[in-house]
Amino acid sequence: MVQWRRYLHQHPEVSFHEKETSRWIAERLREMGVDVQEGVGGGYGLIATIKGGKPGPVVALRCDIDALPIQDEKKTDYISTVPGVMHACGHDAHTSTMLAIASYYNANRAAITGERRLIFQPAEEVSPGGAKGMVEAGALDGVDAIYGVHLWTPMPYGTAATKPGPFMAAPDEIYIDIVGKGGHGGLPHETVDAVLIGSAMVQAFQTIVSRNVNPLDPAVVSIGSIHAGSTANVIAERCKMTGTVRTFTEEARAFIKERLSVIVSQTAAMYGATATFEYRDGYPPVVNDAKEAARFFKVAPSEFGEEGVSESPLIMAGEDFTYYLREVPGCFMFVGAGGEACGATYPHHHPRFDIDERAMLRAAKLMIAMAEDFATEAAVRA
Repeated sequence: MVQWRRYLHQHPEVSFHEKETSRWIAERLREMGVDVQEGVGGGYGLIATIKGGKPGPVVALRCDIDALPIQDEKKTDYISTVPGVMHACGHDAHTSTMLAIASYYNANRAAITGERRLIFQPAEEVSPGGAKGMVEAGALDGVDAIYGVHLWTPMPYGTAATKPGPFMAAPDEIYIDIVGKGGHGGLPHETVDAVLIGSAMVQAFQTIVSRNVNPLDPAVVSIGSIHAGSTANVIAERCKMTGTVRTFTEEARAFIKERLSVIVSQTAAMYGATATFEYRDGYPPVVNDAKEAARFFKVAPSEFGEEGVSESPLIMAGEDFTYYLREVPGCFMFVGAGGEACGATYPHHHPRFDIDERAMLRAAKLMIAMAEDFATEAAVRA
């Protein structure tokens, strides 16, 4: 797994462009003797199918394969060789973990009850994502349950966590373009200052969560970029802003969208400017099946110990694994991959991001344990 992961880390490809990554994965699977379908979902998705020697359920396991447009700044011998692109979220390790699971199941076909379907999904990082296309292409046809793991550096190696019900947020995006009237910095009365208007909007946005949303319904509104003006003594005519909204319910999502639209239009009008507002829906919230989350708390202690297993708080990051959970029961889980000794102390999407590679084996064992516990339970019911 370490060898595979480091190769992928050196050869990353961004979302919707994982051509060579997909080809390389298919080669590894065929070397094992595993049946693999390529080009799933109209892109670079793959599905590996391993049928067991006994009748039983179809259990799917999923990993993501894409990288991010970030320059790798680590000081390691497996640093990315692609300028401006790196695996800054651990998807290289997810892929390597799934390849190890494929090897394990392929070597133990006779003992498998039912079928194990391994989904190698592209484009998790960029909306509309790759999961939706995989589902539409039939990746879950006949599947009884699905599980996925994200290696998570905010948690130390040797730990695991998940949460029943809402777990990860809907990550939406907002785009605002304000048009005022530019002019000389010394003659502000002859202008309509787009920077001032943008600043007023940002201040007003912060009242949505603090004063309009129920405090028991977690939400975030953040402006991530503001672009305006070009020199010190000219008042900007135009100001462009982008940001993100994070929610866990459709009600909060719709309410915040409406409030943002009102604030943008009325603030612009108040100052004599015009503004356009675009709200782009991201992935829906990740909502774990309660029964399958309970399965995690049943099987995870055998690998992590009782002290290493916990219920996760709500996570404001997003994940398109939600599209699988909307179709079949399942559970998305975190496995701790942080550690100072190996330099895995930076957050996800950081230029120096790295993981404790030992976590891959823990993640593989957890997903196999979840799948086999489900299959055993299904056999008892049958």
